Amino acid sequence: MNTPAEPLRLAENTPWNRQEFEAQLRAKGAGYHIHHPFNVKMNEGRLRPDQIRAWVANRFYYQIRIPQKDAAIIANCPDRDTRRKWVRRILDHDGYDGHEGGIEAWVRLGEATGIPRDDLLSLKLLVPGVRFAVDAYVNFARQAPWQEAVCSSLTEMFAPQIHKDRLANWPQHYPWIQAEGLHYFRSRIPLAERDVEHGLHVTLDYFTTRPQQMRALEILQFKLDILWTMLDAIEKAHP
Repeated sequence: MNTPAEPLRLAENTPWNRQEFEAQLRAKGAGYHIHHPFNVKMNEGRLRPDQIRAWVANRFYYQIRIPQKDAAIIANCPDRDTRRKWVRRILDHDGYDGHEGGIEAWVRLGEATGIPRDDLLSLKLLVPGVRFAVDAYVNFARQAPWQEAVCSSLTEMFAPQIHKDRLANWPQHYPWIQAEGLHYFRSRIPLAERDVEHGLHVTLDYFTTRPQQMRALEILQFKLDILWTMLDAIEKAHP
């Protein structure tokens, strides 16, 4: 005889279909760092120049470590087709054949805010908490199954809006920042949209049982926490 709890247990263990699972992943956007108080103040024009520069300098560490994270995913991935698609992310950041890449674009953003190139590249402005958070993310990508590391990249689902906000708000609120320095934000919108399509495909294909799908949500939350913690550390160091 079935007990009343049995249908509930069955429902809890039934996998979501692809549409439901994707909706669960996208719902995690409520915890994206677009909602962090520091980012809210940034968008509202309430940050001082030194705080803007601190954010740019510390976020630079994330930029230069992302290709290493992506290289770790490739190193752990036995599927050639996936590697051929994923390697584009490294080239996007590091640059290739006359294309300066995202890292150089971020250096130009730093220069546009008044950070000398050598100061940015030296990492002397890096906050320890940011280094710790970013390194934790790279180490996760090195040690986790490659599909889990791919899943962690899905914060890119929420990235286009944060870039659009900066393009809309920074010229108005921070006219002292040279306009050409904003190219990074503009360039990342189509690239993030492209990368999300592939990352979602891998995630929806791999995480097919309810426990696996719950694991995927945990992984995405971990990455959201990384990004949130970075802003916590920057805000504490530059109140």
